[in-house]
Amino acid sequence: MFDRLEDLLIRFEEIMGELNEPTVTNNQARFRSLMKEQSDLTPIVEAYKEYKKCKQDIDDSLVMLESESDEDMREMLKEELNEAKKRVEELEQELKILLLPKDPNDDKNVIVEIRAGAGGDEAALFAAEVYRLYVHYAESQRWKVETLNVDDIGIGGMKEVSFMISGQGAYSKLKYESGVHRVQRVPETESGGRIHTSTITVAVMPEVEEVDVVIDEKDIRIDVMRASGSGGQCVNTTDSAVRLTHMPTGIVIYSQTEKSQMQNKAKAFALLRAKLYDLEQQKAHDAEAELRRSQVGTGDRSEKIRTYNFPQGRVTDHRINLTLYKLDKIMNGDIQEIIDACIAADQAAKLSRMQNEG
Repeated sequence: MFDRLEDLLIRFEEIMGELNEPTVTNNQARFRSLMKEQSDLTPIVEAYKEYKKCKQDIDDSLVMLESESDEDMREMLKEELNEAKKRVEELEQELKILLLPKDPNDDKNVIVEIRAGAGGDEAALFAAEVYRLYVHYAESQRWKVETLNVDDIGIGGMKEVSFMISGQGAYSKLKYESGVHRVQRVPETESGGRIHTSTITVAVMPEVEEVDVVIDEKDIRIDVMRASGSGGQCVNTTDSAVRLTHMPTGIVIYSQTEKSQMQNKAKAFALLRAKLYDLEQQKAHDAEAELRRSQVGTGDRSEKIRTYNFPQGRVTDHRINLTLYKLDKIMNGDIQEIIDACIAADQAAKLSRMQNEG
């Protein structure tokens, strides 16, 4: 590990040297590449420099202890020594986590698709609430939200909604939201006061560039039609809605949120690329079943990941055995604690696997 850290430190110095050259901005692609590499290496280099300083502090304290006879000074040196040793242990763990292989999609924007599952109208109402949950969370992160497609039921519920969240590290945080979300509560339409259980599915997919997924035009059927549902004056007046059918997979994408057919088509293709990429990812996950099981539910769409129990005011994440009694705050987008716990559990599982393999 420390040989690798030394190599990264040397590489960091090389990058800084190149970035300080006056002509570095002449090649913008090279400049952006260097800036990204510098950004990725900075936390590792800073932690490693602090680690080296703490190790030096330990050595210095040991040397001084050998020659120091004053008891008060010896106590102070022992205290500094213990603090430095404790910090070294913390930094070793920190560095192991920082050196874990990075998910190449972590810095990407995401496309989120929420679908109502079992539970009829109640599931559709909950789908709309979870959509608002993610919008509030995105706003708290200063991310941008753009609706790609929505199929609402007219009473405030959504059978299905697809939307893009754009922002630094969006996928690294939201990827743990994929799976089945279950709600337990008394629906407003239930006169007997019985608790119903409904489900929705959430799929979080990284935004994919055109170069990453090549779509053959021969495989696509494009239909244009008039938009339907709520949407103002342009609804039913122009053929702005777009439906894409990808023949090899049977995936159908419908987009009508924009007034322009061209914009709807661009959104539909963005969603199709994400779905095709996700399909390949799912195949890879299925081929590595053991790896998927050791991770915190980022692969299996059918996995029940979370329960929202309204009568008890609690939310339970089943993958990490975490229960929080702050359902109101969570439904308002306060999900950072859950995300942090998922990240920590995922890192612990990866570290354990690496140690077993080593």
